[in-house]
Amino acid sequence: MPTHDLAVVAGDGIGPDVTVEALRSVRAAADRFGFGITTTDYDLGAERWLRDGVALDDASLEGLRRHDAILLGAVGDPRVPPGVLERGLVVALRVALRHAVNVRPVRLYPGVTSPVRDLTPERCDLVIIRENTEGLYAGGGSTVHRGTDEATAIQTSVTTTAATRACVGYAFRLARARRRRLTLCHKTNILVEAGALWSGIVEEIGHDHPEVAHDYVHADAMCQHLPLAPERFDVVVTDNLFGDIISDLGATLQGGLGVAASGNINPAGDTPSMFEPVHGSAPDIAGTGRANPVAAVLSAAMCLAGLGEREAALALEAAAASVLAELPVGPALGDTTAGVGRRIAERVRDVDPGAVVDPDASLMTALSAAAPRTRRGGGG
Repeated sequence: MPTHDLAVVAGDGIGPDVTVEALRSVRAAADRFGFGITTTDYDLGAERWLRDGVALDDASLEGLRRHDAILLGAVGDPRVPPGVLERGLVVALRVALRHAVNVRPVRLYPGVTSPVRDLTPERCDLVIIRENTEGLYAGGGSTVHRGTDEATAIQTSVTTTAATRACVGYAFRLARARRRRLTLCHKTNILVEAGALWSGIVEEIGHDHPEVAHDYVHADAMCQHLPLAPERFDVVVTDNLFGDIISDLGATLQGGLGVAASGNINPAGDTPSMFEPVHGSAPDIAGTGRANPVAAVLSAAMCLAGLGEREAALALEAAAASVLAELPVGPALGDTTAGVGRRIAERVRDVDPGAVVDPDASLMTALSAAAPRTRRGGGG
């Protein structure tokens, strides 16, 4: 029986609450589909930083490298200065583990009401592929004459061929496994140098994938097109900053951050990829049972797909989507975090993987197809 070894960084606030439910569903899927799951918890997050002044230590990083994949709950705490954990832990992991790709599905599941009027599930099923380690997030900055009327701030952006090619190549592989349509989103008329590099690499890799049609949309135009005509897009590839912005717009389309999942992918497969819900740590509701665990469960499904457990991932997605459709409209769960988690785990045991989502059109199938062949686990 194959066994997948997962690292678990539950993190802060509601992170532990939703992570335990995601693991409950993963174990139910493992029982049904005949593979094993082992987990190791890592003490990383606000409490560790407050206690030791450490966001990410060398020993933890080396330990994380040895796992097949990482599940991250959420990080952030008002007692910790802004940016300390976000940059010192999350961004540091993405860079150290070469997570050049961030995968953000934007799917409106049946029974979920979008704030965009008349939007239906048939019209909203796309994936945003965000370059994850460069751009303005990696560039340095400086300020002169700080605190005066002459203060001048300079923030630089970094775009390399290697990371861009890794991101675009993965996006084309994912598009080939989906509807064979790819859109580059950038601002080439203003960010001329970086835009030319991105456009050139899309054209270069596009020649190797003649079966995938590709086009281009400016980032500002994308913010108009997404709410009005999301069906226009299938796989959207973009840089770090634009991807951060438009993927949150996409989360709104699909019903909010409580259902928004993500994966940080190493396209080469030589370090573990990391999967996390998009929402924050919401410390004000931690431990109250009010957190929606669906985004964490869907992130765990993406993790299983990336490990090659396609059927398990499809069943987990179908179970989460079916329970999600039964929850009341609005922010209230109508059940506790644990209650929703138990319902999903119970449904995983016998749900038809194609009951809610067409397996051939599912992101889980595409993720499994695009997964690097060098992954450590013995996927099925």
